[in-house]
Amino acid sequence: MRRSGRSWPRQNRGYVLLKVDTAEDDAWMSQREAARHLGVTLIRVGMLIANRRLIPTESLAGQAGVTTASVQAEETWRATATKRAKLARLLKDTINWV
Repeated sequence: MRRSGRSWPRQNRGYVLLKVDTAEDDAWMSQREAARHLGVTLIRVGMLIANRRLIPTESLAGQAGVTTASVQAEETWRATATKRAKLARLLKDTINWV
């Protein structure tokens, strides 16, 4: 049965469900928290996930987020990387995003 408003079934649109592990509450952080912690926008967190800089996970309650360890690793990289490395990475990530 087809719902009105959809021109084709969802499974034919190319959606791929991302399978992620479940993390304990102390190893999980929401994407908004990660954005605040890193001092970036929520869209940038999405780019970091898409480019595998942050590792997506679910909380025990089933909420989407990222691992705390990946946020800490990203924070460490940002603190120690040169401006040139940051610019090169931003350019590469932006190209991959598009």
